[in-house]
Amino acid sequence: MKTSVIILNWNGKKLLSQFLPSVLKYSISSECRVFVADNCSTDDSVAFLHTNYPDLPLIILDKNYGFAEGYNKAIQQVDSEYVVLLNSDVETTENWLDPLIHYMDAHPEVAAVQPRIRAYNNKKQFEYAGAAGGFIDRYGYPFCRGRILDAVEEDRGQYDAAIPVFWATGACLCIRRKEYRDVGGLDARFFAHMEEIDLCWRLQARGRVVMCLPASVVYHVGGASLSKDNPKKMYLNFRNNLLMIYKNVSRSDYITTFFVRYLFDFLAWMHLLLKGEFKSAHAVVDAYRDFLKIRHSYKVVRRENLSKTSVQKIATQYRRSILLQFYLYGRKTYHSVYSK
Repeated sequence: MKTSVIILNWNGKKLLSQFLPSVLKYSISSECRVFVADNCSTDDSVAFLHTNYPDLPLIILDKNYGFAEGYNKAIQQVDSEYVVLLNSDVETTENWLDPLIHYMDAHPEVAAVQPRIRAYNNKKQFEYAGAAGGFIDRYGYPFCRGRILDAVEEDRGQYDAAIPVFWATGACLCIRRKEYRDVGGLDARFFAHMEEIDLCWRLQARGRVVMCLPASVVYHVGGASLSKDNPKKMYLNFRNNLLMIYKNVSRSDYITTFFVRYLFDFLAWMHLLLKGEFKSAHAVVDAYRDFLKIRHSYKVVRRENLSKTSVQKIATQYRRSILLQFYLYGRKTYHSVYSK
């Protein structure tokens, strides 16, 4: 079997009933199988699948491992050249998978690809988590071609070109199974959020390429597990971003990167306090506290990452601050940021 499409589910019966039909309709072939990996759901997701899709292969996990380790466990149980990590709230379209697989077949230097991600609830607009390919600035802040911070663009064909990106979204990530395993998969301790960026960082630091292929289109709801402003999500985003920086930034750049990052995050914390969003502000403090608490346990991981790094300056990393571009200069589109 060439390709395994794996949908990770946790208490998502409603999403499965809504989106699984499109995945099955447009994905199953002689070279592709669709799997649902269940993260120990407490709703009747599994019973729903047994009743309505008795021939669909299920991977039943013994507890909720989160997004990262849930996929690690599931990928261990499939045997295919490529795996696609597909969120349960994604609507696929006709011929969505072929451009991804054909491109990777023709380009062995490419480790992972993503399609164009549009918003399910506004299908003319890019979706926040992925859009037309992910990037990261020099201080670890992610953004997308089609989405800079909270400014999301309408898809008018301005990003139709296939290009190398820094990261491919975990909402729909097609990756070579061997390369996934060779770099250690997703970081299980992240649980959820930022794990795909960390994975792509490791891939590119070792000389591999990540691409966005807009010829393939899917629609993503987004925020199905945790809404964008949920304090738990904010905590995971801040903590995991700090861990990702520690794991991957070079020795010569780390102190400066962390110091500037701390200043920006302090300003973000102050802003949350002034807006009265006290739970979110507390989440930022908790993220820093826990990062400092567990950072020492990542020393071996950091040492291994740096020892295996063959590309010191990844070409797809934005070498300026995306926050300054956005707030100071008012550049809120990918084209405006990269035209300066």
